[in-house]
Amino acid sequence: MTAPTLQDLAPEGHDLAADPYPVYAALRAKGPVHRVLVPGSGECWLVVTRDAARAALTDPRLRNDIRHSASWRSDGGHAIGRNMLQTDPPQHTRLRRLVAAHFTAGRIAALHPRIESVAGELLDALPERGPVDLVSRYALPLPVTVICDVLGVPDPDRARFHTWSNELVMPTSPEAATSAAAALTAYLTHLIEAKRDAVVRDPGAPEADLLGGLVAAAGENAADAGDGALHDGASNDHAPHDRALHDGTARPASAHLTAEELLGMAFLILVAGHETTVNLISSTVHALLAHPDQFALLRADPGLTAATVEESLRYNSPVHATAFRFAAEALDLAGTRIPAGDPVLISLAAASRDPLHFAEPDRFDIRREGPAHLGFGHGLHHCLGAPLARVEATMALRLLLAHRPTLTLATDPTAPTWRTSTLLRGLTALPVRFD
Repeated sequence: MTAPTLQDLAPEGHDLAADPYPVYAALRAKGPVHRVLVPGSGECWLVVTRDAARAALTDPRLRNDIRHSASWRSDGGHAIGRNMLQTDPPQHTRLRRLVAAHFTAGRIAALHPRIESVAGELLDALPERGPVDLVSRYALPLPVTVICDVLGVPDPDRARFHTWSNELVMPTSPEAATSAAAALTAYLTHLIEAKRDAVVRDPGAPEADLLGGLVAAAGENAADAGDGALHDGASNDHAPHDRALHDGTARPASAHLTAEELLGMAFLILVAGHETTVNLISSTVHALLAHPDQFALLRADPGLTAATVEESLRYNSPVHATAFRFAAEALDLAGTRIPAGDPVLISLAAASRDPLHFAEPDRFDIRREGPAHLGFGHGLHHCLGAPLARVEATMALRLLLAHRPTLTLATDPTAPTWRTSTLLRGLTALPVRFD
């Protein structure tokens, strides 16, 4: 018997993209783990309670590498390169270590002036009264500019890069997603080659951006491991991966960064570095405008801005669910037996509205106290860019309200449409005006 989709479980006529939370609540009332069908991906086990989600996120038997899937036949599950979301320790540890230094508190603090400058320019360019779409004019270009600065994407390329990225994370069709993947792969490959040429021309020059630093590191490792480290990365990487999966051995953490990994790292940082923040900024503003009492509290006390962002992460998680995990062996998860090779999907959105941990979980409350939400995940794969996303969203909200304190919705609060995928959820547009 085929498992139901979430839409199958929703009341007839219910807009699941606009409000998936009643379906999650109904599932939670029946238990923490359920068998569901994810269109385009197949059946999986869906985790919907906070306790079970935290347990799953830290269970080493649930792996991110698709080769632990019972249905795995090829690496076709890796859209662009191989990145941290698709690997487990020790590979994940090695990849994360390569970029972690670029997301420290000090590095992010150094970005504050740039974030404020970009936000100010975008706000100055808004019309006096509106209406205006806050997504396309503010919530989108701010994080796109910041992450492209960090990674080193040239200004003229930034708009088309987002178009490809958005199609990949929230596909409009399989054909469009395939086309976007091919275009973005070609673009990133060209960008990496340009960075590599710059390193060859001046190997002693300081690293101007994150991608340039990764290319330089890859070049240093290639010199030790041989040219194949960069040009035959896919084939060199698979055999050691297979040994780690099947006989318990693993490559040393200092092993080279392959071409496939370099491409995957660039893809992940570009996409994850802005898509979630776009959704976070726009959904936070929408929640405030849909809850005038909370908006009034924030206006009266701007010191609540950071708390408002945290409540928004809980209330409308922009990362709706994790990437699929796969059971490396049969295991029990919150009383449910998960066969070896089965996929598991952890709903961060459902977990963050668990009434056992959050009083009145469906109420947006910027003064909420209590346990932490799971908006950025938990455990080894906790979002590396979470501090940057928090800073961008907090600064974006503070500056928006300072520049445009008369901000109001230009439509009914229920009118904006939500675009959703297995992993992400966000507004397609947010019409506002300035009265």
